[in-house]
Amino acid sequence: MSQSPAAVSPDPIPLGQPLPHRKVIRSWLTPIAERRTAIAVLLLVLDLAVFSGLITGVVLFDAWWAKLLCGLVAGFVIGRLFIIGHDACHQSYTPHRGLNRVLGRIAMIPSLTPYSLWEVGHNVVHHGYTNLKGVDFVWAPLTKEEFEALTPRRRLMERIYRSGWGPALYYLVEMWWNRMYFPRKSYMGTRRAEFTWDGVFVTAMAALWVAALIGAAYATEQSAWALVGFGFFVPFLFWNAMIGFVVYVHHTHTAVQWHDDKHAWAKAAPFVSTTVHMTFPMKMGAMMHHIMEHTAHHVDMSIPLYKLKNAQKILEETLPGRIIIQHFSWRWYFETARKCKLYDFTRRCWTDFQGRPTSEFKPAVV
Repeated sequence: MSQSPAAVSPDPIPLGQPLPHRKVIRSWLTPIAERRTAIAVLLLVLDLAVFSGLITGVVLFDAWWAKLLCGLVAGFVIGRLFIIGHDACHQSYTPHRGLNRVLGRIAMIPSLTPYSLWEVGHNVVHHGYTNLKGVDFVWAPLTKEEFEALTPRRRLMERIYRSGWGPALYYLVEMWWNRMYFPRKSYMGTRRAEFTWDGVFVTAMAALWVAALIGAAYATEQSAWALVGFGFFVPFLFWNAMIGFVVYVHHTHTAVQWHDDKHAWAKAAPFVSTTVHMTFPMKMGAMMHHIMEHTAHHVDMSIPLYKLKNAQKILEETLPGRIIIQHFSWRWYFETARKCKLYDFTRRCWTDFQGRPTSEFKPAVV
C-alpha cells in the first residue's frame, strides 16, 4: 500500500498580514487528505458493534442503573456513528461516492437522521454560508428587536435554548423535528421524493428498534416500557444533547462573529473566523472522532475524520493568532451561555437579552 505524502507546513503568516485565499490554505492540507476505504469501513463496523453490544446490555443486565448506563453510553456511540455519517455525507470518508452514500445512511440510522435532508441543510446551507444570518440557521442568534417581537412562548423557548441547559431540546425541536423529520415547506423550501423516502426509512428503522426491544422484553419477562425507555429513548435523547452541545460550542464563542451582510461575511474569511477548535482532557476529542478539530473541517470538508488532527495542527502552526482555540471547562461553557444570548450586528458583538454588550466590539470588514 502506498504511503501518503507528508504534509509540509509553510512558514507562519504573521497576524498583521493578509490571509491567503482559501484555495492556497487548502493546498497546505492536500497531502494529508487521502481517504482510505479499509480504515473507514473498520471504524464503522467497530462503532456498530459497540452500539449493538450496549443495547444488548440494556436487555441482559438486571440492575436499572446498569441499563441506564448502557443507554447513556449508547447515546454517545450514536454520536460517534453520526460523525462517521457526517463525513460520508461530505464525501470525505472513503474515495468512493456510492459507498459513502451507503455507509452514511447506515451510520445515521441510530440517530434517526434522514441522510438527504442532512446533506442539504448541512453541506449546502451551513458549510456554504457559515454564520451568515438569514441563511445559516444553526444556532443563529437573534437581535434584541427580533427577540422582543417574539411571542411570550417563543421568547421562553429561546431563553431555554440559550441557558446552557437547552442543547438537547434545541436540536430535537429546531433541527431534527422541524428541519429533518418530514419538514414543513416553511422550513424546507424545496421538496424531493428522496426527502420523503429517507423520512420513511428512519421511521421504519425506529419502529424495528422499538419492536426488537419489546420482543426482547417479552422473551426475558421484563417490562417493555423499561427496555424501550433505557434502550431507545435514553440513547436518542442523549444523542440529541450531545449533538446540540457539539454544534453550539463549534460556532458560539465571544470571539466568534456573525454577519448579516454577505459582502462583509465573505471578506471576514468565515471558514476560519466562525469556528472554534475545542480541546478536551483525557483524549475526549479522539473519542468524538476529532470532530472538535473544526477549523480544519470548515477549511476543507474533504479531509476525513481520521486526518483532521494533523490538518488542524498545520493550520494553527501556519496561522498563529487567527484560529479560535478554547480549552473546554464547564465554567467556560456556562459563562459563554450567559454572555452569548443575542447578537448586535451594528456594533458586531454579543449581548444579553436586554441588549447589553457582553463581548468586545468587532471592527467592520471593508
